[in-house]
Amino acid sequence: MPEANEKAKRNRTLRCTPQEEKELLGRCISVEKDISFTEIENRVILGDSFAVLPHLPAGFVDLLIVDPPYNLSKIFHGKSFHRRSAEEYRAYTERWIELVKPLLKPDASIYVCCDWRSSGIIGELLEQHFYLRNRITWQREKGRGAQSNWKNSMEDIWFATCSRSYTFHLDAVKIRKRVIAPYKTGGKPKDWEETGEGRFRNTCPSNFWDDLSVPYWSMPENTDHPTQKPEKLMAKLILASSSEGEVVFDPFAGSGTTAVTARKLGRRFVAVEQNGLYCAWAQKRLEMALENSAIQGYSGGVFWERNTAALQKRISMEENSAKQKPTFSSIKKGKET
Repeated sequence: MPEANEKAKRNRTLRCTPQEEKELLGRCISVEKDISFTEIENRVILGDSFAVLPHLPAGFVDLLIVDPPYNLSKIFHGKSFHRRSAEEYRAYTERWIELVKPLLKPDASIYVCCDWRSSGIIGELLEQHFYLRNRITWQREKGRGAQSNWKNSMEDIWFATCSRSYTFHLDAVKIRKRVIAPYKTGGKPKDWEETGEGRFRNTCPSNFWDDLSVPYWSMPENTDHPTQKPEKLMAKLILASSSEGEVVFDPFAGSGTTAVTARKLGRRFVAVEQNGLYCAWAQKRLEMALENSAIQGYSGGVFWERNTAALQKRISMEENSAKQKPTFSSIKKGKET
């Protein structure tokens, strides 16, 4: 058995030594005065968003992805967020919305993550400031069952845009599903294809997502962040609502999942996080993404259903090539920060 603090052999959870954390933090930046976009492009900013956002340049964001603290009492590596009254949480949300609005391009898209308690507040406020488009609900499929209530295994993501003109790449986010009852016309497959891995159909995505796995100990993207989102989830948002080379901004970056996924998909990014350890994890993951751009659950240009055997075969075949594939930013700049 592994000793205390020693990982099991198959445990791929990302960790940093104190020295490594210090070195990684040294590659992040701080912002205490007005700054240009070139100074923050593809960087992790260590700082409180409420202090940082007023100094960032106007109109640089193509896609905003926000995963703010839910209105729950939670400890984030020594820093606590305490549950507030509905009105206090409304004021908190209104405050960051007002700060982020000037940073958005006229045709930018916005996604905001929340739980069932805060969903109504966030949806209402987004509709006051933007064009509200949809509410996505995704299945977390993680956590212990409740003894006297229904197990909470769903979260929401609100989708909004700054205007009636916005990006949405439908073909980039289709889901590959196994065909159970294949239908043929004239002896040929109708709306599905026969492959060496089985019979599949690429379907248009709905606003209910049940194909996601919350990062766990044997996944290389996993960290000890208590509310980490899957890279696959962020990939859906990024591929649908941005194009290669555009800028994805995350003002509550946590362990860096949004920025890491943006890099893997050839987008530029800016991330802000106030917790030093989380910044170090984000920076380490970003550097690892330069060597391996694979995203679990996304392969061959499509999203696969959860736990698909054919996907596992594809991952094993494509992982080596993904490690060698240069990222968009490395092609563009010839180097990375």
